[in-house]
Amino acid sequence: MIEIARETENEGILQKTIAERQNLSIKYLDHIIAALKVSGLIINYRGKKSGYILTRPADEITLHDIYTSFNSDIEIVSCLNPTYQCEKESHCAVKPFYIGLNNIIIEYLGSFTLHQLLTEQVTLEAIENISIGGEKDCV
Repeated sequence: MIEIARETENEGILQKTIAERQNLSIKYLDHIIAALKVSGLIINYRGKKSGYILTRPADEITLHDIYTSFNSDIEIVSCLNPTYQCEKESHCAVKPFYIGLNNIIIEYLGSFTLHQLLTEQVTLEAIENISIGGEKDCV
């Protein structure tokens, strides 16, 4: 998603380019791209064989949005699944704790945006380039 967010201003980014930058196989990336498209987070810029872009600004896409593209909502233990039947539920002191912890994780993921991650990535890359450049000067 960072690679796609980075290129949204242009005509999107090709899957091949994402695979190369992230050192992923095209086949593996196919599954990621499909999930992101189904969830409505990305689209092809101009139809098939074109680059991918975000469907909304990066500052409106949370990490929770991205997470739920690949998984149902967070359930840190199986008993939090609404379909899970537990005979001990009525007298379980632990479940409320896990519900609270689960909610904290969901809230935390929802508090970070793709834009924030992209900004951090760009900053780290700039620092690395400065460092690499400095090392070259010293050699």
